[in-house]
Amino acid sequence: MRYNKTVRLKDGRECCLRNGTESDGQAAVDLWRLTHGQTDYLRSYPDEGSADAAQEGRLLREKEESPNEIEMLAVVGGTVAGSAGVTAAGTKYKVRHRAVFGVSVDREYWGLGIGTALLSACIECARAAGYVQLELNVTAGNARALSMYEKAGFAEYGRNPKGFYSRLSGFQEVIHMRLEL
Repeated sequence: MRYNKTVRLKDGRECCLRNGTESDGQAAVDLWRLTHGQTDYLRSYPDEGSADAAQEGRLLREKEESPNEIEMLAVVGGTVAGSAGVTAAGTKYKVRHRAVFGVSVDREYWGLGIGTALLSACIECARAAGYVQLELNVTAGNARALSMYEKAGFAEYGRNPKGFYSRLSGFQEVIHMRLEL
């Protein structure tokens, strides 16, 4: 999917929300490694990423060419500050109405509205792709993310008390949320 929109951040700067392209491979890998080391709320750690710039570039090209999936970048002053994506829950008939959402933002840019802007853009893309339901997982301790998702209309539909196992704090409860589109 293709997407391109400019939004104004809370500090007045402009942020370009756009689909990633093949040439963004290295920037996307760098952002992934950075953000996955800045918080314990994401699904994995920086050392668990295996994609190199070329592999990530190919993935971004596939998403750009996809009619129903997207990997979006938030670019502020030429720097990739965040990313988010909409991925099909599956291709089989019984699940192809569902999509999964994920987001990460560089800590340097927290509190500026990038996460909310990426979420809104991904909801827009999921609707345009014809999905009926958008789903996500969030750790119970991530109050800021929970608030953002609830404000966007996501509702909790279940919890897994041992959903993640943190290297720092042990088990983390994971909340499953969904939004009817």
